[in-house]
Amino acid sequence: MASSSSFPAPRSRSKKPLGKMADWFRQALSKPRKLPDSAESTSRDVSQPSSRYAPPAPGLSSALSRTPPPTDVGASSSSSSGRWSKDYDVCVCHSEEDLEAAQELVSYLEGSTASLRCFLQLRDATPGGAIVSELCQALSSSHCRVLLITPGFLQDPWCRYQMLQALSEAPGAEGRTIPLMLGLTRAAYPAELRFMYFVDGRGPDGGFRQVKEAVMRYLQTIS
Repeated sequence: MASSSSFPAPRSRSKKPLGKMADWFRQALSKPRKLPDSAESTSRDVSQPSSRYAPPAPGLSSALSRTPPPTDVGASSSSSSGRWSKDYDVCVCHSEEDLEAAQELVSYLEGSTASLRCFLQLRDATPGGAIVSELCQALSSSHCRVLLITPGFLQDPWCRYQMLQALSEAPGAEGRTIPLMLGLTRAAYPAELRFMYFVDGRGPDGGFRQVKEAVMRYLQTIS
C-alpha cells in the first residue's frame, strides 16, 4: 500500500469567493422589495382614505362655518316694510296758534278704529333738539303729512318750511301730503299746492273724516 505521503495534499479553498457571496446575500436582504405596479396602487388605495371620506378643504369649512343661521323671512319683511317701516302714520304740521285744532285732529285720528299713530310737535318732539332737525325727522318718519292750512300757517315761516320740505321729499307720492284748509277762502290756497286737492274744513266734522280716509287709503297702497 502506498504511503499517504505520496499523494499531494488537497488545496484549501479560498475564502475570498465565500466572502463575496455573503456580501451579496446581505445586500439582497437589506434592499426593499419592489412591488409590482398593481400592488403599489393597491397599497396606496388601502393606506390613503378615499376623497369621499376626506375632510373638507380649510377654505370650504371656514366658509361653511361663517354661514349665518336661517331667519324667518316673513317676520323680518313684515317689520321692515309697509306701514311698520316708519314710526308714524301721520305728521300734523300746524302753527302755534292752531295747536288746539291740531290736538283735536290728533285725538280723532288716534281714537279711531284704525288707531293711527300721529306725530304732534309739542308732544312728540325731542326736548332740546334743533327745530330744523326735529321738523325734518318728523316728516321722514311719517307716511302721511297733514298740512293744517290756516291764516297762521301761511304767516309762520316754519310751517312754510315744512310744507316745502314735504313736497320736495315726495313730489310724486299721491295721497301722502293732505292739505286741510281751515278759515281760508279758495283764493288764499297756497300756490305751491295748487296741483293737489285739499280737504275743506268747513264741514260738520271739520274735515277730520276725510283726512282719516285719505290716510287709510294711502296706507293700503303700501301694505
